[in-house]
Amino acid sequence: MSLYFFRISTGRYSGAADQPYEFEDRAAAWTEMTEVCANLLGGIARSMKPNAKWSMELLDENKEPVFRISIVGETVGQR
Repeated sequence: MSLYFFRISTGRYSGAADQPYEFEDRAAAWTEMTEVCANLLGGIARSMKPNAKWSMELLDENKEPVFRISIVGETVGQR
């Protein structure tokens, strides 16, 4: 079993959880991360502004990134 931390970043804000989560392996950690993101996605998308970025990272026990899921709102072209 390995310890992992979640970190969420949005704009200038970035914060990592103080409490570690324990997962059997990286595959289990990835599965949990995608489930958490799926549960948050609706609220994130509804409040996202143009040219904004949101991301969730899964950090290892040394708080080094292992996985990252990002959502980016981009303005493309002009009208």
